[in-house]
Amino acid sequence: VNQVANLTLVSSTCDMVSTAYASTKESHPFIRSVCDAAEKGVKSVTEATTSCVQPVLTTLEPHVAAASEYASKSLDKLGEKLPLLQKPVDQIISDTKELVSSRVADAKDAVSS
Repeated sequence: VNQVANLTLVSSTCDMVSTAYASTKESHPFIRSVCDAAEKGVKSVTEATTSCVQPVLTTLEPHVAAASEYASKSLDKLGEKLPLLQKPVDQIISDTKELVSSRVADAKDAVSS
């Protein structure tokens, strides 16, 4: 999970969503109250679940470690094949806009000629 969270694409997307969430909460009092209530609910559920799940995690720790290592290796291979994962989301959006604009310009030129 940490390795996925540290991918540039994932972390920049999380930052963007977090900024939008915070901005929306600040701008709209009704939404802020709903979000605050939801956050408190999630926090309570997380705290309650943690104490129940901990004994199970302790028992499954060797299996979780093996799965984690396998996932880590697979993620490394995926990162090699998809360099897009190492780019921030705003750069991907910008590159996509440029590509689409270029293709549209090429299509216009082809139709014109």
